[in-house]
Parts: sequence; C-alpha cells; structure tokens
Amino acid sequence: MSRQPVEDDTGQRYLLLKRSGESSLVRNVDTGERTHLPNDRLEPVEEASTVETILAGVPEELQTLVTAVHDDRSLALLLELDTEGPMAVRQLLSAYDFCESDLHGLLAELQAAGLIVETTVTGERGYETTDEATTALATVQE
Repeated sequence: MSRQPVEDDTGQRYLLLKRSGESSLVRNVDTGERTHLPNDRLEPVEEASTVETILAGVPEELQTLVTAVHDDRSLALLLELDTEGPMAVRQLLSAYDFCESDLHGLLAELQAAGLIVETTVTGERGYETTDEATTALATVQE
C-alpha cells in the first residue's frame, strides 16, 4: 500500500502508513507521532499528494534552500554572503576557487531560487541574501 494523505474527523492531517480491518496506523504530519485511529474517522485527502503531505511541516524557505544548494561550496558561499553581507562579484571570485563561469552559474541558480538578489557593492555588481535565505540558514545552523 502506498502512503496516502488522510484527515480525521477534526481536520487533522495524517499520512496513512498501514490499514487493517477496523483501524489504521497513521503518522501526524506536524508532530511525527504514530497512532492507530479507527477507519471510520479517516477520510482520504484527494487534493493533497503524499509528497506535499510529508513536506507540510518543513518551512518553504528551508525546502528552497535544500533543493537549490547542491554542494558544500554552494552552501559555504551562501553562508558567507549571509554572514558578511553583500559582496561584489570580484570579491567572490577572489575568495573562492570558482572559475568565472561556474560562479555566474551558481549565482544565477541561487538568484532564480530566490535566495540571493543582485545589489551594488562599492560601485560594483554584487549579491546579498534574501530574508528567506537568512531564515532558512538560521534553521540549518540551529
């Protein structure tokens, strides 16, 4: 049986783990707690996918961070931008061992994900993190 989003009669959402004759084993998507509930109290949630249900407790900005940052260097660069504030492209090129095309590709990806924005630093093009990136990075560093 595939995992399926369900709701109880109070509107609490669960992920159905196992169904038996009179009850089902479900996991609360907010707390992670597993419990057995009577089948007659559960209804399938047709408009929600399993993936959406599982990710319901993960903040959107953290989901964006996890899917947009592909390696250690990318994460380090984003953390540096967040910690040190806006940095010029020239400064980023000299501080990290990215070739120019790799750096521009990474910056474009992070910008498309909404984690950084272009800005001006001492008269040069630069980048800084968005509020969403700062919030996600704070969650990761807790």
